[in-house]
Amino acid sequence: MTTLANLVAVSGIAGIVTGLGALPVFFRARVTHRVYDAALGLAAGLMVAASVFGLILPGTEEGTLAAVMAGVLLGGAVLLGGNYAIPHLHAQYREWLPEGGATDNDVAAMPTSNDRLGMTADDPAGAAEVASGTADPESTPAGSAVTNAAADEAAREVTLRKALLIGGAITLHNAPEGLAIGVAFASGLEEVALLLAVVIGLQNVPDGFAFAVPMADTGMSNLRVLWYTTLSGLVPQVVASVFGFLLVGLAAGLFPIAAGFAAGAMLAVVFRELIPSSHGHGHADAATGAFIVGFVLLVAVDAVVVV
Repeated sequence: MTTLANLVAVSGIAGIVTGLGALPVFFRARVTHRVYDAALGLAAGLMVAASVFGLILPGTEEGTLAAVMAGVLLGGAVLLGGNYAIPHLHAQYREWLPEGGATDNDVAAMPTSNDRLGMTADDPAGAAEVASGTADPESTPAGSAVTNAAADEAAREVTLRKALLIGGAITLHNAPEGLAIGVAFASGLEEVALLLAVVIGLQNVPDGFAFAVPMADTGMSNLRVLWYTTLSGLVPQVVASVFGFLLVGLAAGLFPIAAGFAAGAMLAVVFRELIPSSHGHGHADAATGAFIVGFVLLVAVDAVVVV
């Protein structure tokens, strides 16, 4: 019997496995640009196969082709529109890409392992003024309570903005997938929902890796990178799945559109972000080969699960 608790458990597991992608950061010295681009290609292949075999085809089996294709168009349009409307930072190899109103100043505020001037939760009081160039660190009174309070407030504001910018990108990527799982469960399509959870969880691993590498380059501890990467998949997918589950109570027969919506959003992510980000650095062959491996792997998993 499908219950909200079962849904949260299934979508939660699919989201939690995102954290597995962060495990290589414990050996971050070995994460080369070639490996990173190959991981993006692998995620792209998994997502394309998941869109077709885990979302579009099940959607057409439960509804009309027109409804699924309408969802695909809507999902792609919402993802592209969200990229322009929602300020966010896309994680890339040792760098961040500002979009949707985010600025180069937001990128500059992200620290790197070679530049610790950016504000993080662990920065000492007074670092905000030093990073912005508004104060001389040598002239800042170490014992000044007023200065420390101002620095702490600046740290909280910068940290909150960075969290919102990164969270915006994560939500754009993961929410449509959780929505499809929730709608499938609420529509009584337990087998389809479980299949979606498996394929989405599988593609979440390289997705988590792509998120974790630039996070690790901020100088953040390995355990914290692992924690944040896990949350990046867990929170938006669970919240979106619960929303989709409750939404079906208001309007039945939403699965074909929701499945198409998730597929359209995933395809837009692949062609707008993953493929361009994995090419142009001299490792296109590695990324392309990984794409094919990811596609074949997902199709094989899909066949085993269905059987």
